[in-house]
Amino acid sequence: MTTERSTPPLLARARRFTQRRVKVGARRMRRSVIPALQMTVAGVGAYTIAERVLGHDDPLFAAIAAMIALGFTKEPRMRKVLEVSVGCTLGILIGDLLLHQLGSNLGTATLVLFLSIMLARFLDSGPVLAMQMGLQALLVVLIPPPEAAALGPFTRSLDAIVGGAVALAITLLTPKDPRREPIAELKSVVDAMTASLRDVAEAVRNSDSRQAWHSLIRCRGLQPQIDELRNAVRSAKELTVFSPAYRKHRHYVRHMAEVADHVDLSVRSMRVVARRIISTVDHATLTDEAVANLSAVLDEFADGSLLLSQAVSEPGSAYTRRMNTAQEALSALAQRLHPKSLGIGTLEGETVVLLLRTLVVDMLQATGASHEDATEQLPEL
Repeated sequence: MTTERSTPPLLARARRFTQRRVKVGARRMRRSVIPALQMTVAGVGAYTIAERVLGHDDPLFAAIAAMIALGFTKEPRMRKVLEVSVGCTLGILIGDLLLHQLGSNLGTATLVLFLSIMLARFLDSGPVLAMQMGLQALLVVLIPPPEAAALGPFTRSLDAIVGGAVALAITLLTPKDPRREPIAELKSVVDAMTASLRDVAEAVRNSDSRQAWHSLIRCRGLQPQIDELRNAVRSAKELTVFSPAYRKHRHYVRHMAEVADHVDLSVRSMRVVARRIISTVDHATLTDEAVANLSAVLDEFADGSLLLSQAVSEPGSAYTRRMNTAQEALSALAQRLHPKSLGIGTLEGETVVLLLRTLVVDMLQATGASHEDATEQLPEL
């Protein structure tokens, strides 16, 4: 009986898990089309250059170095490509030197593999690069060096240089708006904060602390997205510095970095607000008037956050206008943040208002206001 009753829920969970995995995988594939094309062109292009231009036989390491250097990464792309390119070249060079001096034997293979893995760990904290360079070291040991070539056993090191150079050239020359990824990541974070503000407004209005818990959990889960946002901004900064085609966007990207910093602070402030509202709702410390006023203010916070989301989605001429609109709305909201004007007289309620004053300052700074201008909008306590 127990098995029969539990089978439908198990099947339903399995179906939901499969659907979720398919959806996530499909989204990941769509985002990976351009990087996959870059890796393909880099691998084939590096192999072709080494074979047709330099006359190397089977320049496998040119393709390997190019593909490893590009890869799939959230780190700043220029720095990552340069680091991995140098790392691959050094790894192959070390392998060739050791093979040339010590010969091909088990001890040499062990030493080459160990040094390559340690070099990968020096370059990157993730496990993927260590695995890739370890496999590359094994290939260096297992594949006989081309003694007949002009550079002898060190031809493969030149192939790795070719692969790294091709990867670097593709990174610089591939058409890609450096603003696109930071905008998408920033909008995602602000939209999640807007949803959290809606949740806490409903929590206060309905005296339901579970909704405030949902808000807190959502805000805590934003940290990986914020980290990706920072990486996207750093990558965009590098591209606008090194690529002449995108240098015109450097001021905008620099401004996006400042917005991202203040949005990060806003999310941190929002976590504290959500925690305090949970306690306030659980202890029922607000009057009906205070509940109505505070929930309305939180809804206005969400409206201001939505305006900020719309502003960061506009990299063109509408950006400044939308940012000004968001700033005006948040300034009007800041001027209302006094416990007495909201009908709040309890200690917990006053604490929530004080925390909201910090949050609105962070959000105003995200719209471009200075700290002094943002604090001047607040009524004196």
